[in-house]
Amino acid sequence: MIDLHAHLLPGIDDGPATVEEALVLAKACAETGVNELFVTPHVYPGQWGNTRSSIAREFARFDFAVKRLGLPITLHMAGEVRLCDDIFELLGEGELPFLGRCQGFDSLLLELPDGQVPVGAERAVRHLLDHKVRPIIVHPERNKGVMERPERMRGFVEMGCVLQLTAASVVGEFGAAALRTAQTLIDEGWVDVVASDAHNLRGRAPRMDAARAALGKAYGPAFADELTMHGPARLAGLPRRQSMAA
Repeated sequence: MIDLHAHLLPGIDDGPATVEEALVLAKACAETGVNELFVTPHVYPGQWGNTRSSIAREFARFDFAVKRLGLPITLHMAGEVRLCDDIFELLGEGELPFLGRCQGFDSLLLELPDGQVPVGAERAVRHLLDHKVRPIIVHPERNKGVMERPERMRGFVEMGCVLQLTAASVVGEFGAAALRTAQTLIDEGWVDVVASDAHNLRGRAPRMDAARAALGKAYGPAFADELTMHGPARLAGLPRRQSMAA
């Protein structure tokens, strides 16, 4: 599987504090069946001052440590970008950390505030799309505003955004409301990716294996492959992977 969203780089956001903790988490991700993983630290000016350049420096060090340990996982770098005015300055400076290119657009993990879909969000997203940046809206099922009204995502999807659910939400570990919202978004046909959003081995553990099993049971193995392999590969500009159901 391909995991497009995980917080493994040590010491630069709310993921692991040390290299040792990060390596343990990387090993756990591999054990869930993930063989390609994007490390995606928070990019939130004023709270987490990460940029494409600063992430690249930390990524090089951590990637070397993972390879030296011989873990069966290939790392890539990107970032989880909080929607705020400051990100457009980073866009102009070439400092937004994209996942890759898909159909002429740069793919960007975009986080809305947890409690709401803010006024002006669709206008900001349209600005990104006009600049050939395709937002992948992360964990909408955990957003309180979306839980209340899942149809709030309709406009974003119709504009060209992609939705990414959290693996733990799909198996009910973020509560009944997040699970119900995740199911609604899937049933509407609005979801392209499931990713771990792993931060640690306690409350934010990687659950890609459990999520894939739940998706396969509810929607069939081909759909599970699409959300955990083919969709992620496409958005990141990676070659299509062989189906696990084959």
